[in-house]
Amino acid sequence: MDEELEEIRRKKLKEIQEEIERRNSKPQEIDDETFDQFVSSNNVAVIDFWAPWCAPCRMVAPSIESLAFELRGRVAFGKLNVDENQATAARFNVMSIPTLAIFVNGKYVDRIVGALPKAAIYERIAKVAGL
Repeated sequence: MDEELEEIRRKKLKEIQEEIERRNSKPQEIDDETFDQFVSSNNVAVIDFWAPWCAPCRMVAPSIESLAFELRGRVAFGKLNVDENQATAARFNVMSIPTLAIFVNGKYVDRIVGALPKAAIYERIAKVAGL
């Protein structure tokens, strides 16, 4: 009985730890003021230019969250609401959303426009980031 209880405790602890890790590895909300610092402080950064009213943005969001978890420690993901942060969106000529901008060592290297499947997004990130 004690062994069964201990096994249940271990499983529950593992589930809680995974949930905490998942929450901590979600894309970070960034804005015009925090954008440059976020990009420059991460070796590889992917910025999701989005808006709450954008259906394709909502479609791609689960893939971005999943990739943020899977690539944690190697790629930092940020979300920038283009309605609230027009200066940064204009600076990178974001005309359509969703747009994912990929930065390596602080330099803009690629962009993905549209709601692509998770595998296609991963391939583009991996290619330019050398993953």
